[in-house]
Amino acid sequence: MIEPVALSGLTTLRVGGVPAAMIASATEQELVDEALVVWSLDEDWMLLGGGSNTVAGDEGFDGTVIRIVTRGIERLETDASAPDRVRLRVQAGEPWDELVAYTVAHGWAGIEALSGIPGSCGAAPVQNIGAYGQELADSLVAISFLDYETGEVVRLTADALGLDYRTSALKRGLRGIVLAIELELHDTEREASVVGAVLGQPIQYAQLAGALGVQVGDRVALSTVRETVLALRAAKGMVLDVADPDTCSAGSFFTNPIVSENFARSLPAALPRWPLAVEVPDRVIALDDYFGVGPVPGEDQVQLVKLSAAWLIEHAGIRRGFALPGSQAAVSSKHTLALTNRGGASAEQIAELARYVLGRVQADFGINLQPEPVLVGLTL
Repeated sequence: MIEPVALSGLTTLRVGGVPAAMIASATEQELVDEALVVWSLDEDWMLLGGGSNTVAGDEGFDGTVIRIVTRGIERLETDASAPDRVRLRVQAGEPWDELVAYTVAHGWAGIEALSGIPGSCGAAPVQNIGAYGQELADSLVAISFLDYETGEVVRLTADALGLDYRTSALKRGLRGIVLAIELELHDTEREASVVGAVLGQPIQYAQLAGALGVQVGDRVALSTVRETVLALRAAKGMVLDVADPDTCSAGSFFTNPIVSENFARSLPAALPRWPLAVEVPDRVIALDDYFGVGPVPGEDQVQLVKLSAAWLIEHAGIRRGFALPGSQAAVSSKHTLALTNRGGASAEQIAELARYVLGRVQADFGINLQPEPVLVGLTL
């Protein structure tokens, strides 16, 4: 155990009281050993990595905070038949953006569009972080996981984690600690010797393509992609900067809602929306039965559509920089998805602003936005 400190000093939103107890293990084995001791006490506990996705209450936390501070990046052996692939095992406490910078510097493509995302690597699979056309799910192979139920360290493949839009089994109730993540990336070394450039993965996001001056599907120098993504995020206040109050946030506070296509038709036509593909499994049909076959699986499934939460908030009358009277919590002046601490805001002021945003969007559009950060000691 170490002397506990206020969570306001360990989270990017700068709110939260002092917990009852705290540990911060330097190595993976120490983390396992100390976490098992904490769990044996049968008391409340919570995980804290980079603190970029946690909003803690003013009263602190009546339990033990397990800080994830382990560091290290290890290159693993790969199959000789795939010389253009590189596999990494990364400790959970490694800062995510430092990992991205490391991979770009080594010419390994696959997570360059995830540049600038704050937080630690162990938190990345919890909500399947994503931005500008890439998601962790595209590169994640497996995680090393300390299972709360069994007390055992297991290796869980990405398929077992149920990764989806900003969620996973880890967010839906699978309890334990991510000790390390395994990634597989594209090693551009051989390709670069032929084309004369270290290229990133094909650009998959229109805004990023526009900023780069290319078409979706084109490939651009790996370092250029990273620099451009960092610039785009900085313009939205999404890159940590102590001199910029807009970055004193938990990033996007609300996820883009996913609704049925039928419901989406009832909403204003100007609302940006993105149809989500319905995955239809392969179906083998005997030739003799072809004309008597029933509906193709998936035909009767509800088509889902992802909507822009930022548009909904803005068109519910909440503008950038909005704050409730007397509150130090405010909507970012750069991006309506971020709630910020303008200096001395309490956790309750952040929650009060979030409730106001939720209420306005629900009243105007009939949509219940969902918070993206983990709320500790707070309710919306």
